[in-house]
Amino acid sequence: MKITAQEEYGLRILIRIASCKDDAGMSIPQLSETEGLSSHYVAKLTRVLRMGGFINSTPGHKGGYVLARPSQAIVVKDVLAALGGVLFDKKFCEQHSGALKLCTNSVDCSARSLWQMVQFAVDRLLDKITLHDLVNTEKESKQTLTSILEQSYVM
Repeated sequence: MKITAQEEYGLRILIRIASCKDDAGMSIPQLSETEGLSSHYVAKLTRVLRMGGFINSTPGHKGGYVLARPSQAIVVKDVLAALGGVLFDKKFCEQHSGALKLCTNSVDCSARSLWQMVQFAVDRLLDKITLHDLVNTEKESKQTLTSILEQSYVM
C-alpha cells in the first residue's frame, strides 16, 4: 500500500492553507514556492481540493485560496478520499484477477478479508483526525495523533 503523491502533496497544501494567517489566503505561486512544487501541479491539486469543497478561491489580484469551512470541520479521511480514494477498493479484486478473467479466489479469499480489515482500521482512525489536528508543529501533531490513536484502541 502506498500513499500517492497527489494525496501527500494535496494534504500538505491544505495544511499550508489552514495555517495561513492572511485573509486573502495563499496564492498558487506562494504554495508552489513553500512546497517546492510546480505551479501547474499546485493548480491541479487546488482544483481537486476546491471541487471537494475544502477550499475556496478569493477574488482579486492578490487573491488566493482559503478554507471553505473551519479546520475542525475538515476530516482527513474525506480529504484523502477526494485526492485519491481508499487504500482497498472492492473493485481491486476485479482489476487484479490474474491471467484469468475471474479471480480464482473470488468466492473464498482470506487475503481480501485482510485488506478489508486494514481499510476499516485506517478509515476508523482517519475519521477521527481533522485538519485542525495537523496545523501544528510536528511534535505537537504527533502528540495529538498519538492520543487519538490510543483512544481508538481503548477497549
